[in-house]
Amino acid sequence: MDDKFLERMDTELTGWADPVARLRQAIEKDEFALYCQPILALSAQGGYPMGEVLVRLREEEKALLPPGDFLPAFEHYRMMPQLDRWVVRNTIKRIAAGSRIPRFTVNLSGQTLADPEFLKFVGGQLSMYKVAPDRLMFELDEGDLLLHQDWATQFATSFRSLGVRLLVDGFGRRAVSFSVIQALGVAFVKVDGSITRKLLANEVARNKMNAVLRVGEALGFAVVAECVEDQDVLMRLKALGVGYAQGFGIFQPHAIDKVAAPQA
Repeated sequence: MDDKFLERMDTELTGWADPVARLRQAIEKDEFALYCQPILALSAQGGYPMGEVLVRLREEEKALLPPGDFLPAFEHYRMMPQLDRWVVRNTIKRIAAGSRIPRFTVNLSGQTLADPEFLKFVGGQLSMYKVAPDRLMFELDEGDLLLHQDWATQFATSFRSLGVRLLVDGFGRRAVSFSVIQALGVAFVKVDGSITRKLLANEVARNKMNAVLRVGEALGFAVVAECVEDQDVLMRLKALGVGYAQGFGIFQPHAIDKVAAPQA
């Protein structure tokens, strides 16, 4: 392929004349905004013991861009580790400044799983801001774990020793398999929305959820149901014994400072 063809493909991917320079600028100039979607505890005590951190990109003409508009570019140019570090650093700073949300979960890319310096970076940030490791949790997509099992095992072992807990996201999107979950010793499993949305009408979905709950009890991980959009599904989750729920029917994402800042 000639250089002009590659340049045209790059521009079509992002709409930016120089995508790499634009991504670097966004990181260097802090042109991102953190959002948070709290996760509800379905126990009698209730409340929001944790929240998922989300990221938006500030664009002058388009205001805040959602992840789907810029994450593919970061992935394409192998720059996800830089973005993940930005999100982790600023999440830890938010915790250090005070937060009504006790723990934040941060999504990490498969590229970051292979970053040999990431553990040192996270440990340094936690130490610098005097934040306890158990106030941070990393969300790892099930697909990334299956694709990079060796990296994932090393990553999980390292971060458990640091005191940072792990959550597997998107569980059940593929055929349900617990081998990776057991090998990594994760603390939470987030059941994919393709199962949660069908709980009321689909017996297969209910059987999958029940299987996750039974194995969770045996292996010691808690279950989060994602994409909860109405109260009927929420009631069914409680009846099944699911521990946590997240979705637009519970709490929509908001700027992290609005959600987490301590009340005056």
